[in-house]
Amino acid sequence: MELWEISFFQLFVTALLSKIVTILLCIHIWLRTTVGRFYSTERMDGKTVLITGGNSGLGLATTRDLARRGARIIMASRKIEVGKNVKEQIIKETGNKNIIFKQLDLSSQKSIREFADDILKTETKIDVLIHNSGCASTSVKKLSVDGIEMTMATNHYGPFLLTHLLIDLLKKSQPCRIVIVSSAYYKIARVDLSNLNPVNTFPFYLYYVTKTANIMFGLELAKRLKDTKISVLIVNPGMCNTAIFKKVPFPLNLIVKHSFKNAEEGAQTTIMVAVSKKLDGVSGKYFSDCRESKLWSFVKNEEKNRIFWEESVKMCKLRPSDPMI
Repeated sequence: MELWEISFFQLFVTALLSKIVTILLCIHIWLRTTVGRFYSTERMDGKTVLITGGNSGLGLATTRDLARRGARIIMASRKIEVGKNVKEQIIKETGNKNIIFKQLDLSSQKSIREFADDILKTETKIDVLIHNSGCASTSVKKLSVDGIEMTMATNHYGPFLLTHLLIDLLKKSQPCRIVIVSSAYYKIARVDLSNLNPVNTFPFYLYYVTKTANIMFGLELAKRLKDTKISVLIVNPGMCNTAIFKKVPFPLNLIVKHSFKNAEEGAQTTIMVAVSKKLDGVSGKYFSDCRESKLWSFVKNEEKNRIFWEESVKMCKLRPSDPMI
């Protein structure tokens, strides 16, 4: 190779690396300067909060904060041993002994029904229901015990069924709130109304699909509950360094590690919409970085949201004897 060719190649590589570093730096600055934080010291004494997936990641950070505010918390998650250990950890850290753990597998309709039956027998009210739990698979295709694609079963159909089964208790608890943790990633995915059990779709993409589904569900739920004092609030926690991004390749892993929110930062908006008295009476809104944000128009299509709701009723096999919304 000629000397001039080597110099040109070195110049090209240097310029390319410089651009990559500049882009990464800009992304880092943008991500870190847009982090919202809920500074209020409002208390939750006397309030009962039911949170799914409260034993790790964003859910754990949310549970820990609400426990410090004096809330009575029901943690619902699949892994019994982990859940019990986290419960004791939170009690020790916060001094709040009103922490309860109950097993719930959101991918199983049988588990959801058993959990709901238990809640209805043991609880007199739910002030805040937080749909936080979710799962994501990078490539492995799985079906739930009900024959539903695992990501859709856990992230959408599970919360949909649970909300229906608890709606009568929520109505007795008015005013109360339902918080749905979605994501800004909804912007890159669409719910295919002709294929609501997408068993052959790439699992990682389906995670984003379920985030769209969460918003469609939340908007339709708020519409159906408009004559009640049950508020439905949808949350985007932002880009967070959680389990879903563990295996991203270089150099994206640098952004995840150094620029994405940690669990405590990611939980701030969820905490705000669960706690803030300023949101009393507010419903059907979407929040990001502790402020209301606009949704893209495609996800606000009322006719598609209605159809999706009606088809979800069928997928969850809701019975005539079940509460309807």
